[in-house]
Formats: sequence, structure tokens, C-alpha cells
Amino acid sequence: MPVLLVRLATLWTALGLAGGLYYRELTKHHGLGGTRELAGTQLAVVHTHVLTLGTLVLLVLLVLVAQFPALQDDRRFRWGVWTWQVGLGLTTLGMLVKGTMQVADVGGFDSPALAGVSGLGHMVLTGAFALLFLGLGRVVRGGTRAATGDPTSVAHHVG
Repeated sequence: MPVLLVRLATLWTALGLAGGLYYRELTKHHGLGGTRELAGTQLAVVHTHVLTLGTLVLLVLLVLVAQFPALQDDRRFRWGVWTWQVGLGLTTLGMLVKGTMQVADVGGFDSPALAGVSGLGHMVLTGAFALLFLGLGRVVRGGTRAATGDPTSVAHHVG
């Protein structure tokens, strides 16, 4: 799990940096570099969203796994990590498409379908949060029986 989290964080870092480069080059191509009206586009925040929700969140999860090694064995936590990837991918895709259409001044950027993709991504991220917290809660409390399916493990409470 630690290697996976590092690889995923690295991937999201590369995507976040590429998103920033794409934003800069696309706005420059359209003669919009540095103008105030770009601050309101979805493309202006792709870079920071991806770096924060992709890189930083996964690095925090890496620290949690190092602190609580039993997280690696919790199926809800593992599902939470993968669900996070799907949710962030959908959210990023929706923001990228809508933002590109806004910068290029293409009609239809306010389409309910695009809002739906981003909204679905946010719902999946919410589900991922729930899975991650369920796994973390069980491990912090010291019980792993239900999470791992191991009938020999005994739940104990810290403190």
C-alpha cells in the first residue's frame, strides 16, 4: 500500500503540473494570459485542485498508513483509496472540459451534463471519504476483525 500511495501521489503531481502548464499555454494561445476574467473559469483551478486533492491527500494517507499499518489490511480503506481516484478523475475531467470551453469561449460550457460529471465526481469523493474514515476509525479503535474478515483477531480499545 505505501508504494501504491507514493505512485498515485506522483501521478497526480504530474497531472496537476500538466494542468497548470495547459492552463498557461491555452490562455496564452487565446491572448488571455494574465487577465482578470480567467480567475472565474474552471480551468484556473484545475492545477490547485489536482495538487491538493491528488498529491496532498494521498501523502496524508501515506502518513496514516505508516502510523497505522493495519490500514493496509482494511478493505474499506483500500476501497476508499481506489474510489478516491475515480472521484478525483471524474471531477478533474469535468473541470478540465468546462474550463477549456470557457477559455476558448465555446458555447455550452454551462451544460447540465458537464455539471453532472463534476457533481458525480464530488459524490464519489464523498463516498471515498466515508470509506476512508470507516477504515481509519476501526483501526484507530484497535478492532480489525470485521474489516479484514479475520475471525481470530480481537477488538481492543486504546485508552
